Amino acid sequence: MPPSLHATLSPAGFLIDKIKDQNVKCKIKEVHCSSCVVRGVSCVVRNTQHAIRSTQYVAMSGHSHWAGIKHKKAAIDAKRGKIWSKLARMIIVAARAGGGDPSANLSLRYAIDKAKAANMPKDTIEKAIKKGTGKLEGTHFEEVLYEGYGPGGVAIMLEVLTDNRNRTTPEIKRLFERHGGSLGTSGSVAWMFNKKGLITVSTDQADEDQLLEIALAAGADDMENTGRVYEITCEPSAYEQLKKTLKEKQIPMEVAEISMVPANTVPVNDGTTARKIISLMEALEDHDDVQNTFSNFDIPDAVMEKSELVN
Repeated sequence: MPPSLHATLSPAGFLIDKIKDQNVKCKIKEVHCSSCVVRGVSCVVRNTQHAIRSTQYVAMSGHSHWAGIKHKKAAIDAKRGKIWSKLARMIIVAARAGGGDPSANLSLRYAIDKAKAANMPKDTIEKAIKKGTGKLEGTHFEEVLYEGYGPGGVAIMLEVLTDNRNRTTPEIKRLFERHGGSLGTSGSVAWMFNKKGLITVSTDQADEDQLLEIALAAGADDMENTGRVYEITCEPSAYEQLKKTLKEKQIPMEVAEISMVPANTVPVNDGTTARKIISLMEALEDHDDVQNTFSNFDIPDAVMEKSELVN
C-alpha cells in the first residue's frame, strides 16, 4: 500500500494538499504521513517531481522577511556608493584571514562577488585586498557579533566590523533603545538562527515546480514561496554550486548570500509595531560598522502596504 498524505492542518497553520503516491520524500512543517514525520517547507514526490506547496493563512497574499526588505534598501545604498566602504572592510578582513587569492579563499571570493554586484570599481577591490594582505597599510578591524531584541520581541543579530569596540558597542546599544529594542547578551538570540546559503528569486521570473526541482538537484534544503519571491536555502557548503547552477539556467537572483536564517519566524500583524521594527533595522543597517543585519520577523504584505513600508 503506497504511503498517503491527507489534508492536514498543523499547529503552525499550514494546509497540506492531499496526495497519494510512492516514494514520498517529505519536508513539511509538523505534518505526519503514514511513513514519516515530516518537517520544513516543501514535499517532493520523487517519481513525479511535483511540488506540494503549503499555504500560511496569516500571509496568503504574501509576506516579507528582512532579507528581502533590506535587499531593496541595499540597491539604493549601492547607487549612492554608501555600501562600498562596508564591502571594502569585508574584503580586507577576508584577505587578512585567508590570503589574497580568491580561488583559495572562499570568504574572499564571496566578498568580491558582493562588491562586484554593488558595482565597486576593480581598482578599489584590488586595493582592499592589498590592505588585507599587508601590501598596503590599512586599519585593523575586529569582527563582533551583537544580539538583541526589537519591538514585539523579534530577535535581531548584527555582524559588525569595527576598529574600536569601545565606541561601537554603546552606539549600537543607543540605537536599540531609541527604537524600542534592547541590546542582549552573547548567546541570547543566536540559538534561534542557523547559518545558511540564502537565494531569492522573484515569483514572476521562474515556475515554482521547475525551480524547486532545479534547486533541490543543486543541493538546496528548502524553498518557500513568500508571495513576492521564492526563498531558497541550503547549507553553506552547497551555496556556490547552487548559485552557479541557477546562473547557468539563466534564473535571475535578487538575493544571493550566506545568511543567518531564523529557524522560526515571528508574525507581525500590527502596523505600528511593523513600522518600529523596520525603523530599528534601517537604523542598525545604516551604522558604518554594521556589515549584516538579521531578524526573524515576518510581516504580511497587506500590513507592509497599509503601513506604507513598501513602495
